[in-house]
Amino acid sequence: MKIIDWYILKRYLATFFVMLIMFIPIGIVIDVSEKINKILAKKVPFLEVAAYYGHFTIYFANLLFPIFLFLSVIWFTSKLANNTEIIAILGSGISFERFLRPYIVGATFISILALLMGFFFVPKASKGFNDFRYQYLKNNAETRQSSDVYKQISDNEYIYVSSFSYTNKTGYNFNLESFKDNKLVYKITAGSIKWNDADSTYTLSAYNKRTVGADGDILESAPTKKFKFNFKPDDLTPTIYAAETMTLGQLNRFIEKEQARGSANINAYLVVKYKKYSIPTSAFILTIIAVAVSSMKRRGGMGINLALGISLAFVYIFFDKVFGTMAEKSTFSPLIAVWIPNITFGFLAIYLLRNARR
Repeated sequence: MKIIDWYILKRYLATFFVMLIMFIPIGIVIDVSEKINKILAKKVPFLEVAAYYGHFTIYFANLLFPIFLFLSVIWFTSKLANNTEIIAILGSGISFERFLRPYIVGATFISILALLMGFFFVPKASKGFNDFRYQYLKNNAETRQSSDVYKQISDNEYIYVSSFSYTNKTGYNFNLESFKDNKLVYKITAGSIKWNDADSTYTLSAYNKRTVGADGDILESAPTKKFKFNFKPDDLTPTIYAAETMTLGQLNRFIEKEQARGSANINAYLVVKYKKYSIPTSAFILTIIAVAVSSMKRRGGMGINLALGISLAFVYIFFDKVFGTMAEKSTFSPLIAVWIPNITFGFLAIYLLRNARR
């Protein structure tokens, strides 16, 4: 690489990380000011609070990664333009595509970093962040699906629980139906089902079983009866943020299991999975847009570029949130929903790049 490439690349990476270092403490201060009363009221141990803000740092940086990247590129590129450095570079015979090369190298480095963070580090931070919030800050907030729980526990068996208390490990109005060749083989009902930690079994109260036979049904009942099923309370009612707390391998296995069980939240889990790839990819798109927007010297100076950059960054975040929520709450394809912001802004990047070359 030439000297000018190293110069731009160092400015790219340095500005990005400096912006992270500047804004993360601001985010922590704002969060502390909002939550200090609840933390003091709950008498949360200092080490837990410190661990929470360690997780918050990683979670916050990953959440606002596109904005930090976009603004950092606009900031230092606008300074290059205002100092007429870009005019000098392009006037020396370097094409705009060649001028973009160190930016693409920098975006590649940031993209790989974001990919690794999303695969391995952000899940742990997300678990610590959400566990703390739901334990200490969100009073009586529901962290798990607790009503109308319906699961497929094997190829031929389906269960239903009208409500389930994870704290007591107890569910009510339990039903289990077993089918063979689309015909009911037997049905088990119980007034309640309770998990036993000691032997990993379930106790069914007011137990009834009906076995369908060719010559008549067989009925069986008992006040209580123990069973060993192939699911645990965590499988029955995973936390609403379970997918965010898993590494890529764990998430793939979790999604496969939940798909087999007919989980109603499968789209939410798929959105989390696809975002692990879409967010790092956005580094290239946002970098090109930022360079195209800020590479021209404007009459309003850096303020115009920053205002435009902030507007575009928040539109990107808006698209990301709207389509992500749409996929989670409807039958809209999670893959399409997650990639719509990148596709839309990808076309915008191509359009702005063509104009910038002129």
